[in-house]
Amino acid sequence: MIVFVGCAMLLLGSSCVVHTRPAHTHAVVIKKAPRYHKVVVVKGKRYYTWGGKHYRKTNRGFVFVRI
Repeated sequence: MIVFVGCAMLLLGSSCVVHTRPAHTHAVVIKKAPRYHKVVVVKGKRYYTWGGKHYRKTNRGFVFVRI
């Protein structure tokens, strides 16, 4: 009986669920692209490039991405 209670407490006391937090991203949103920007298509997705960096268009503006 004691062994049964001990096994039950061991199984019910430990959980397999792991809680993780998402990584905080500090993305800088650029409201308007400069006039000299270029549009490039990579694997069917449209990216905007200027200054040697690639950006993705979102509802709030442009966000820097690594391709």
